[in-house]
Amino acid sequence: MPVRTRLSAAITAVLAAICFGVPADAAYPDKIVKIVVPFAPGGGTDLVARRLADEMAKTLGHSVIVENRPGAGTILGSAAVANSEPDGHTLLLATFAHAVNPSLNPKLPYDTFKAFAPVGLIARSFNVVVVNPRLPYRSVQDLIAAARAEPGKINFGSFGVGTSAHLAGELFKKSANVDLTHVPYKGAAPAITDLLGGQIQVMFTTVASVASHVQSGQLRALAVTSAERASLYPDLPTVAEAGVPGYVAESWYGLFAPVGTPPQVVQVLSTSIARALQSDAFAKLKELEGLTLAGGGPEDLDRYVRDQAARWQDVIVTMKIKPE
Repeated sequence: MPVRTRLSAAITAVLAAICFGVPADAAYPDKIVKIVVPFAPGGGTDLVARRLADEMAKTLGHSVIVENRPGAGTILGSAAVANSEPDGHTLLLATFAHAVNPSLNPKLPYDTFKAFAPVGLIARSFNVVVVNPRLPYRSVQDLIAAARAEPGKINFGSFGVGTSAHLAGELFKKSANVDLTHVPYKGAAPAITDLLGGQIQVMFTTVASVASHVQSGQLRALAVTSAERASLYPDLPTVAEAGVPGYVAESWYGLFAPVGTPPQVVQVLSTSIARALQSDAFAKLKELEGLTLAGGGPEDLDRYVRDQAARWQDVIVTMKIKPE
């Protein structure tokens, strides 16, 4: 092919990519796409990642797998993605921890807001305020009154310092002006066991960790931590409705790529997420996990995470929270 003809063809391909949103590298993906989950298998994040991988594979036309890389409060898995080739084949399923780690760990091995390219916001979720039903607390106001009557005597459990269950409780302490004692555990299961046994009195925990216990009556749910009532628990008030104005504590799921990933590839991935969220699989997951499916693009995810980081930094600094 003459040089002039080859040059003309190349220019045409680039213009087509610009005008019609087609990746300049039309071969993408040309190998397995990997979603790194910075948690152990079996949890809510792992479940979301595997549903997402299955659905994205259908639109990308290539295999999408999940790799679990737990450790150091999600830092190990996040660092692995930050240091990977920015070609769209290694992605990070980030959560609540992604936004709070900069405030808890000032010496992260990566810059949270410079090392990653946002791809899309997948979903938001809420926590539930639960107590042992043998206790006399039947409302958030009952809990507040008891905490004020005996400062520091009520223990709230979490699955570790800096987790959503912990910071939701710290935000409650700050917003309601009460003194609760935090008891961290190595995971949700041992914390729930002690709540059932009466060793701790309250948790601000995830839906998945307590749904069966609430349904069976082993735990009493007082409120949800979301901004609006949840369809999963329509009769439960929000914490704000129950007497703590302005209180909102959300968990979330978002997909990131390494910084430097071509914008065209990011757009392909973002579109794939949007299609995945319209699937029957995610409709079922929404009901199971109490999710609010988001479907926001790169700019939405970036804006949301920056807002969350600033919001929780205020709580972390004010409540003098230090990592374990």
